Amino acid sequence: MSDTNLHPSIQEFRQFVQQHPKLIQEVRQNQTGWQPYYEKWVLLGEEDPSWQAYKNGQNANAERETTAEAEAEQTEKESEETGKEMFNKVMGMANQLDLQKLQGHIHHLNGALENIKQLIGQYQGVKQQFPSKKKTPTFFHKD
Repeated sequence: MSDTNLHPSIQEFRQFVQQHPKLIQEVRQNQTGWQPYYEKWVLLGEEDPSWQAYKNGQNANAERETTAEAEAEQTEKESEETGKEMFNKVMGMANQLDLQKLQGHIHHLNGALENIKQLIGQYQGVKQQFPSKKKTPTFFHKD
């Protein structure tokens, strides 16, 4: 059958296949028909990213690896930027820290701890003055 007698969409698909040589290789290797690829082409169109694996002799696995490497680099850059942001925040907080105020807060905390220590000592002294009564176990006798 000549190309002139084919439906225009089939002619377009043939041109598309010529631009994607890996698609031809995959059909020949898998011994599958063109029908599933044609249907996918009709539904998704030529611009779908899934066709990039078949274009200009690129291997699908190589493209996936390239994408994975790019994602890893992006993640590394983002984590590095996040680390820098955190460091800058900590340094900003350290610069805003007033050492005299901090020393005053520590002094007040120390005083509060001394008061708690005195209260505990007083409570222990009261406890020693009034020993608690020991409870004896209750025994029930049979009549």
